[in-house]
Amino acid sequence: MSISTRSRRSGTSLALVAITAAILAPVSSVMAESVVTVNGIDIDSVMVNMYLESRTQKPADQATQAERDAVVQELTDIYLITTQPSAKAVSEDPRLKAQIELQSRAAIAQAIATDFIAKNPATDEEILAKYEEQIKMAPTLQFKARHILVETQAAAAELIAKLDDGADFAELAKESSTGPTGPNGGDLGWFSPQQMVKPFSDAVAALADGAHTSEPVQTQFGWHVILREESRENQPPTLESVRDTIKQRLEQEKFQGYIEKLRADFAG
Repeated sequence: MSISTRSRRSGTSLALVAITAAILAPVSSVMAESVVTVNGIDIDSVMVNMYLESRTQKPADQATQAERDAVVQELTDIYLITTQPSAKAVSEDPRLKAQIELQSRAAIAQAIATDFIAKNPATDEEILAKYEEQIKMAPTLQFKARHILVETQAAAAELIAKLDDGADFAELAKESSTGPTGPNGGDLGWFSPQQMVKPFSDAVAALADGAHTSEPVQTQFGWHVILREESRENQPPTLESVRDTIKQRLEQEKFQGYIEKLRADFAG
């Protein structure tokens, strides 16, 4: 048994699970050179750098020498174990074969996805068009509201009767609401309609500023009494603030279209 290495560190625990993360991490095209040879098998610099990045969660060129030494030792130990005669019998296990196959396929699929997106990036025109589409679909108003959440419709109806008689909404919320905003008088602050479940946002939109619901509103959380305090024009985000998100979404949609074409060709 022969082992030649540039650096070793004894006592380092094995981290076999990190191999999967290293396999799935993006890899740049670089020249590889042998770092250590274990039982006739070279562990090259690409393997070391991939494993190092998966273990330290930072670029390989930012790793300390101690971190690099530790990774080389871990890889040496892994290769020592997997080049033993017993490893051949273990590697024939059907489940292990399937796991290795899946990891290999996943790594290849990830590399293909990365390459596809690099060759089919979202253009400035596509990003602008998607942004303008989202702006058109955005609600025109934001609301400031309070609510009281109770378990039954009857309890909500009693609260509405008290409000109709002049009771203070915030005080009722503090006394009766089972929701997390109860201690704050039911204050929800400012929100856009899409931030709330639809029955709630529909009820708020139907109110006038300063008005409370005349009927209990049911959602999956229980029964609500709602006070719409104010409303204001919705201020959409700037293009630059959402550019990266839109770009990523467009590129994912392009790749999803590629997958759907593959599915259609396969089915056909």
